[in-house]
Amino acid sequence: MAEPCKISGVNGKAGAVQVPAAVSVWVARVAYFMVFAWNVACAVQFIGWPGDYVAAYQLSGPAGEAALRGLGVAFLMWNATYPLFLWKPTGHRVLGAIVIVQQAIGLVGELVIASGLPEGFDVLTDSIARFVGFDAIGLLLMACAYLLLFRKSSA
Repeated sequence: MAEPCKISGVNGKAGAVQVPAAVSVWVARVAYFMVFAWNVACAVQFIGWPGDYVAAYQLSGPAGEAALRGLGVAFLMWNATYPLFLWKPTGHRVLGAIVIVQQAIGLVGELVIASGLPEGFDVLTDSIARFVGFDAIGLLLMACAYLLLFRKSSA
């Protein structure tokens, strides 16, 4: 089975295609920015219009709106690490790794939360499943971009 982050050349050997450093920097920026932008968009929506989303989390009223606003604030806090990495990925290698770890923690946490829900919470389970899907894709994109950016040359 092929590894998801390997780049194959014409001869099918992994690593046969050389990606210029400038390209790998921009691949990393685009991958991380996509996740960052999506997270910030969710944060703004949860903070600004929580009433539009409370039903998806089987919440209601002022308490439900406050919970979603709090989740929006947590999204913003979580994303405070992205801008510095986006600005200069090769200069902030550790931040890039921290972002990947944060994404993995979020994904695992969502899976644990969803698996612990009792019967009858289908709407909530579906809402969490959307985050699981996004976070899994985001984790894969960022991890592959990170590996491409900081790959060791075999030459």
